[in-house]
Amino acid sequence: MPTDAMPSDATHADPDPRALRALRLAIGTALCLAIGFGLDLPIPMVAPVLGLFLLASMNRPLSFKAGLGLIVVVLVTTALGLLLSPVLRYYPLSGVLLIGLGLFLAFRFGMRGGNNLVSLFLAIGLTMISAAGTIDFRLAAIVIEALVKGLFVAVLVLGFCHWLLPEPPNAPVPPPPPVLPDNEASRLALRASLVVLPAFLLALTDPLGYMPIILKSISLGRQSGVAAAQGAARELLGSTLLGGALAIVFWCALSLFVNLWMFFLWMLLFGLVAARKLYRLAPTRHPPSFWLNTLVTLIILLGQSVQDSVAGKDVYTAFAVRMGLFIVVTLYACLMLRLLEPQPRTPRKPGLLHRYSPGRLKRSPP
Repeated sequence: MPTDAMPSDATHADPDPRALRALRLAIGTALCLAIGFGLDLPIPMVAPVLGLFLLASMNRPLSFKAGLGLIVVVLVTTALGLLLSPVLRYYPLSGVLLIGLGLFLAFRFGMRGGNNLVSLFLAIGLTMISAAGTIDFRLAAIVIEALVKGLFVAVLVLGFCHWLLPEPPNAPVPPPPPVLPDNEASRLALRASLVVLPAFLLALTDPLGYMPIILKSISLGRQSGVAAAQGAARELLGSTLLGGALAIVFWCALSLFVNLWMFFLWMLLFGLVAARKLYRLAPTRHPPSFWLNTLVTLIILLGQSVQDSVAGKDVYTAFAVRMGLFIVVTLYACLMLRLLEPQPRTPRKPGLLHRYSPGRLKRSPP
């Protein structure tokens, strides 16, 4: 065979995009966590939670136009939350009904093919900011600052991770989420709204203390909106319990060497373990939403425990109370999932009158 027929350069297969995505998600989440706590941002766990949602839902960096659009969405949601705060304070029933309607429309927008990130920020803005505004306008300003700064950090980290680990040029583009019919989208949006509302009502008593419960309930609402298969209740409860167990292990590991560098490294390790299962690099029988909810639970519980430790509170008592509330919220989500799941119709056997109706009687031959 002539030498010019052989390829001059050895062809190298492109790396598996799932491995790059798992590594990108773990590095990005750990970076958002380290930046949020290192810079002492208000509600620092917001940055890694938003970064996790961005990295899990996007395989491309945000353009300038898309980033500007997200900032506009945050401004709109914060404005809606601030406008609803006086209504909640002076007309509580009407305010809660308006919040419920807004949640229903936000979740339905995502299930009808809209941008899931817009749906997420609408739900967060309607609940967290309006609840904080009923107590004090300055508290609502703190929540707005946390959302804006957390989103800014998440967008920057998303761009950095895609620059560090770019997507292969021939990587398959994931299919868009299915657009549900009107009736199905309305039913699932109603179920997701009913999951979030009790946590929102609880947060009205102490908005800053129950912010983690709102974030957890929104995550459960989004998950229950798509988890309509059999066994979804076990998925919701199992991911919450696993996230709590991982938070305990993480806290024990972090207590050996307490510094920001080890905080980043441990988050990187735990993120890699969960991301491998989320992207199906390691065999698992759970869907990706299970591992995403597990990571969200881990970040919320761990971040709040770190803040309790800095404030001098009893970390273990606060963790036990918070974990108990998480389990109660999850059990309530399972109940809503079971109650609002359509039951399959069983064909009825024909009755006696139907069997021997005059139209079904055969005429005897003459």
